[in-house]
Amino acid sequence: MGGDCVRKAANPIIQREAAVMATGEMVKDKVVLVTGAGRGIGRDMALMLAANGAKVVVNDLGGTEKGEGADQVPAMEVVAEIKDGGGDAVANFDSVTDFAAAQNMVAQAVKAFGRLDGVINNAGILRDVIFHKMTEDDWDAVIGVHLKGSFNVSRAAATLFREQQFGALVHMTSTSGLVGNVGQANYSAAKLGIAGLSKSIALDMARFNVRSNCISPFAWSRMIGTIPITNEAQAARIEKLKVMTPNKIAPIAVFLLSDAAKDVSGQIFAVRHNEIFLMSQSRPVRSVQRSDGWTPDTVATHAMPALSAHFYPLDVSADVFNWDPV
Repeated sequence: MGGDCVRKAANPIIQREAAVMATGEMVKDKVVLVTGAGRGIGRDMALMLAANGAKVVVNDLGGTEKGEGADQVPAMEVVAEIKDGGGDAVANFDSVTDFAAAQNMVAQAVKAFGRLDGVINNAGILRDVIFHKMTEDDWDAVIGVHLKGSFNVSRAAATLFREQQFGALVHMTSTSGLVGNVGQANYSAAKLGIAGLSKSIALDMARFNVRSNCISPFAWSRMIGTIPITNEAQAARIEKLKVMTPNKIAPIAVFLLSDAAKDVSGQIFAVRHNEIFLMSQSRPVRSVQRSDGWTPDTVATHAMPALSAHFYPLDVSADVFNWDPV
């Protein structure tokens, strides 16, 4: 009997469904727009928001992992699942890369539910390739969805949030940008840019009681499944990711959109399975000074030897998070 209970609790499918169905009233009657909510992390966040009382605008263009094509079915299926569970949701099929379309998402939320309380900028694609082979289209497509998309939707919501004097934004960043990863210059640049965008919004909009935070998720998803495996170390990392189901990200997203998080803004949280990390933000770690100023020669002979002990190594995400998820 006890053994059966342990086996069931350890089953990732059972864990996932239990987490997705976790109910409460933390965001009761709030209206939240979730981009890229047709699959993966976005889907699980939309479901948990609805289970906790929110009304959800489920945005998903329905493109492939590389951002190609369009399919309305995933967003419609999430809406149907929310409604079948007694919640309320509407589907939106606009592209986050279009500034006017982002305005339409906000307008649809207000038309459907009379208000908008929060936004999760989750939509994303991957075009992984080593830097010297990266094309302009690889760069533009990823920056367009992740960074410009996050700006577009946040900016569309900002006008409304300013008028109503409240609102919450949650953006998806990544350790690919915060730490580094090979073959992801476009994705890393976009994700680090999102961290900067979120902090700027938190500073600019604080006077209007608007909060902005980032989540850096570790989770197996359709998008992560496209990462090319070129060696045994990468294969081992991917296998570890597979145990980290997308629903593990949803609880902190729901919290950050709730009134319980009213004093939390400008922060970056990483979530890995059952772990939550507060990530550091860039601050000075060491300094040197010369009263007579610097020359290239003294930079080489004085500044660099004094600073080099504090240089950051060329780490990738797996080097920093080098223990198994718990």
